[in-house]
Amino acid sequence: MGFFDIPVDNLYAEPAVLKWIKENIAEWKTCTIVSPDAGGAKRVTSIADRLNVDFALIHKERKKANEVDRMVLVGDVTDRVAILVDDMADTCGTICHAADKLISAGATKVYAILTHGIFSGPAISRINNACFEAVVVTNTIPQEEKMKTCPKIQVIDISMILAEAIRRTHNGESVSYLFSHVPL
Repeated sequence: MGFFDIPVDNLYAEPAVLKWIKENIAEWKTCTIVSPDAGGAKRVTSIADRLNVDFALIHKERKKANEVDRMVLVGDVTDRVAILVDDMADTCGTICHAADKLISAGATKVYAILTHGIFSGPAISRINNACFEAVVVTNTIPQEEKMKTCPKIQVIDISMILAEAIRRTHNGESVSYLFSHVPL
């Protein structure tokens, strides 16, 4: 279960994320892109490289399995805007703790950009009470209802990326163009 015997193309929101950062964060040229865990380091370094900015990551030290004892920032966010980037957030515990860590380490503002905003359980309350300027997600999951109670949530529309991927696949064209371009 869960395996396919057909070709599958992975699509990336990175070009749309880069566009959003450049259009919405005035200080983007001096920001630091941050991964909330070691698993997202590759994603974060790719975005940081394409923006020509610094990156950092948060290392979670654990005393027991599934229990984070403390978070350690690897990198510098002093007097900078910090942009947390992750693939998804469910209850938002990790990104909210990471945001607190970044502010205590000297970040001037914190944004979170997530491909998929699941936002279950205490997520909305946590976001509302956290220090985020904005929590930005793609529209892979509808957010209209959650946005009514959480003004920090903003949405990047990736429908054109999905539509262009379908068109290219249907016409036998490569979808790799979409890895670095946002269709108009």
